[in-house]
Amino acid sequence: MKIAHVRERSAPIGSPFRLVAAVDPSASEWLDLDLARRRLAAAGPRRSHGGAIFQRPISTLDAHLAGGLRVAALAELIDDFVPAEEDDEAILDAADLTFGPPILRPTSLRDFYAFEGHVATMWARRGGEVPEAWYRLPIFYFSNVSEIRGPDDPVWAPAGSVELDFELEVCALVDAPARDLAADEAESVIGGFTIFNDWSARDLQRDETTVRLGPAKGKDFASTIGPWLVTPDELASARAAGGTGPDLQMTVDVITVDGRSVPITRGGWASAHFSFGQMLERASGDVRLRPGDLIGSGTVGTGCLLEVRDETLGRYLEPGDEVVARIERLGELRTPIVARPDQAAQPAR
Repeated sequence: MKIAHVRERSAPIGSPFRLVAAVDPSASEWLDLDLARRRLAAAGPRRSHGGAIFQRPISTLDAHLAGGLRVAALAELIDDFVPAEEDDEAILDAADLTFGPPILRPTSLRDFYAFEGHVATMWARRGGEVPEAWYRLPIFYFSNVSEIRGPDDPVWAPAGSVELDFELEVCALVDAPARDLAADEAESVIGGFTIFNDWSARDLQRDETTVRLGPAKGKDFASTIGPWLVTPDELASARAAGGTGPDLQMTVDVITVDGRSVPITRGGWASAHFSFGQMLERASGDVRLRPGDLIGSGTVGTGCLLEVRDETLGRYLEPGDEVVARIERLGELRTPIVARPDQAAQPAR
C-alpha cells in the first residue's frame, strides 16, 4: 500500500491536503480515502457502527495516527472499494495532483548513522578510522521537525553557507507507541518507509564540529521526505533472510541548470550495517516512541557530494540544480535548488 497527501494542481495555495492511496502499481491513479470511507459506510450501515476506521472523517495521516489508528487500518478502505462508474470522482489522476510530505508534522526525527561505507569515508577524510563503538551502537542525533519539505518543494542554502549538499537516506515512520523494544520485534511498529533527503550546509557543519556538539545549523534548515509512504509488506519480497534491509538500489542524479543529468549516488539499502530493528531498539531504550516519529537510516555509501563531489559534479549544489533521489519501490523524490529568499520560510501547506 502506498499512502500520500495530495492536493489538486488547480487548488488554491494553502488548500488542505487529502489522504489518498495508490490503486495501481505505477501510482498513476489514487483513491481519495475519505470519499471511499463515506461510500463504504453508506453502502453498509453496520460499518459505521463497527470498525474504528469509519468512526471519523479521514483528513491527514497525522490525524489518523493521533486517533490511535495504524497505517495498516487504511487497507480496508482500499480492499473493499469498488468504483461506482468509469469516471469515479474518488479516483484521482496523478498528473492532476501535487504531493506533500507523507506525514506533515512528525512528532520527532531521529537520524541514525547506519551505513559503513559512508561512515568509513567520512573518517578517512579526517585521517582516522571508524571508532570501535560505531560497530556496537546504532548512533543517532535529533533533527528539526519544523522545516519538513515534500516532493518538488524548493530548498536553499541557509544564511552564511555556500556549500549545500544532499544526503540520501531511507526513513521509517513509527505508527504505534512503544518502549524498550527488542531488535527482533522492533520493526513491527513501522507503518511504512519513505525517501529522506537530509540536507547539509557543509561549511557551517565544518565549523560546528570543531566544538564537538551538534549537528546544529549545518543541518536543521530543511529535511525533505516523500513522495509517499510505502507499507512494509510491499518490500518484504526484496529482503533476504537475516539481512539488515531489502536489496533495493538507492540513487541520486543532479540535473544542472544547463540540463545535464549527472549521476552521483549508486548505493544499496542492504549494505546498511544496522537494521531498522536495531535502530529502533536503540531509539526506544528507556523512552517512549510515539506514532508520527521518524527514524532516518543515515546516508548510504556515496550518498552525498561530500563523499564523491570531485569525481562527479565537481562542486556543491547551486541555484538552478535539481536533485533527483530514487529508492527502488519507494519512488522518486525531486527537489529544486533555489536562491535563498530574503526572508526564508517553509512553503505554504
